[in-house]
Amino acid sequence: MQGQEGIFLSSDGLALFYRRWRPAASRAVLLLIHGFGEHSGRYASLVNHLVPQGYTLYALDLRGHGRSPGQRGHIRSWREYRNDLALFRHFVETQEPRLPPFLYGHSMGGLIVLDYLVQQPPGLRGAVVSGALLEPGESARPLLVAVARLLSRYWPSFSLRLGLDTKALSRDGAVVQAYVADPLVHGKASARWGTEVLQTIQSVKALAKNIRTPLLILHGEADAINRVEGARWLFKEMPFTDKELRVYPGGFHEPHNDLDKAQVLQDVEEWLERHL
Repeated sequence: MQGQEGIFLSSDGLALFYRRWRPAASRAVLLLIHGFGEHSGRYASLVNHLVPQGYTLYALDLRGHGRSPGQRGHIRSWREYRNDLALFRHFVETQEPRLPPFLYGHSMGGLIVLDYLVQQPPGLRGAVVSGALLEPGESARPLLVAVARLLSRYWPSFSLRLGLDTKALSRDGAVVQAYVADPLVHGKASARWGTEVLQTIQSVKALAKNIRTPLLILHGEADAINRVEGARWLFKEMPFTDKELRVYPGGFHEPHNDLDKAQVLQDVEEWLERHL
């Protein structure tokens, strides 16, 4: 499916890259925020399923990722991600003023979306978070966390390799091979990025009660990158009643790219349909 590409300027002047896919007739618009180390081009399954159903998709390459500028995996403050999402939403809604907006965030993108939702932004029809970064697995080893906290203070841009287990992404070997071969994928994170992520996880957990946006939570039961306990905690602690949790037995980190992706995509479509 042919998409369009473009850039928009962040609040601090970065030319951030985005992709857009439009059907012949649109019913809603979905803003997609990808996970750490990847980019907006890895969501073909979601695009190919939802666009024919009448959904326009906009997908951002976060700063320091994909085809957007910036040191790979580095931020000075989490506020940069938050502001980029808010500005991207404003940009999309000026392009698609008549379409009800939804958010979709995967992994770190799920944390970015949740951090945005606790601020209670008005006008969203709903949000989906997939494999959300609330209970990190091996990437949050105690020694690595201690080193990141020390370096974040004295050398914030110092780059570390997270050592992501690529086999934990999906049970589909072709997905793993494509990820490893993708030149736009990286595994680098700065010390400041690490401490900002940990602080944001704690902030989101403290403020989850503030979420007033309909929410669909997706998670693979066997996700070793971000543990399913985080998704279950969010569903239990979020008091807003318009919430749903889908845990996929045996599923790995990327539900939209895993062996049971057909069921995942159908669940997303049906949930969006109910919230149009």
